[in-house]
Amino acid sequence: MSTHPVTLFTGQWADLPFEEVARLAASWGYDGLEIAASGDHLDLKRADEDDAYIVSRLEILDRHGLKTFAISNHLAGQAVCDAPIDFRHRAILRDYVWGDGDAEGVRQRAAEDMKRAARVARKLGVDTVVGFTGSSIWPYVAMFPPVGEDVIAAGFEDFAHRWNPILDVFDGEGVRFAHEVHPSEIAYDYWSSVRALEAVDHREAFGFNWDPSHMMWQNIDPVGFIWDFQDRIYHVDCKDTRMRPQNGRAGVLGSHLPWGDPRRGWDFVSTGHGDVPWEDSFRALDAIGYTGPISIEWEDAGMDRLHGAAQAVQYVRSLLWPKPTASFDAAFRNQ
Repeated sequence: MSTHPVTLFTGQWADLPFEEVARLAASWGYDGLEIAASGDHLDLKRADEDDAYIVSRLEILDRHGLKTFAISNHLAGQAVCDAPIDFRHRAILRDYVWGDGDAEGVRQRAAEDMKRAARVARKLGVDTVVGFTGSSIWPYVAMFPPVGEDVIAAGFEDFAHRWNPILDVFDGEGVRFAHEVHPSEIAYDYWSSVRALEAVDHREAFGFNWDPSHMMWQNIDPVGFIWDFQDRIYHVDCKDTRMRPQNGRAGVLGSHLPWGDPRRGWDFVSTGHGDVPWEDSFRALDAIGYTGPISIEWEDAGMDRLHGAAQAVQYVRSLLWPKPTASFDAAFRNQ
């Protein structure tokens, strides 16, 4: 594990200029950035059309002694399958994706932006794009009023119909898509992840970004997920979760309370301060042969991010110990 680069996901830092985020990350000891297509960090349309812009991003990284191993396009990916498309998407999408706001037009432009992400990743010299898929059936997650299996099946068919052409471009560029298993996506827990893989016929371009935070609050074993989907763990994001039972008052759905509200039943906390079994998780990643970056997606409503991001990289590095140089069997034989 000691050879894994530790990177900072820039999505939660999009209010700062890319140069400033790079400077901060380098000062804290990060090896690189997982660059989000947000703010001025990475404009995919510009990057796709202007090679000089790509060079400018790489020069900023080089100036601060950083590298990039993955980029993310969560926000556009969300709009590929979502229904409805509404004010929430207007708030997160770039103008060239939103356009006139016509729902199907937004979905199609979002799909083109995901294809664009594959091309830009290749130009940047990385082979992984992290992101969301959206889902036309997430509004039915409670399954009441009753929803027929035909509706759910149609949702997975819609996902495959919209994402297979995107994945064709990923294949052509030699880039993989790492879907973040997350509420509001087509794959949001264990069995929906199985079904999403089945929907795209297990094609290699589609895998997962392992982020345990949302697994924890859904009572999914994040270590078991690593083992069962070991051939599909394409990227790792570290975000921690603290479960906060309030004497039976709070449930996992959060009661529409804002982030950081102490009445919530769970919340995000800085890595190492929550309930994610990090040591067991890193051991499992080591066991399956994961060789990619460990990216910290820092988020904590109760801690200043300039303190938390610096603390998180130190914590993660403390767990990335070297593998043993000799097997225990050999050691016992030589006693």
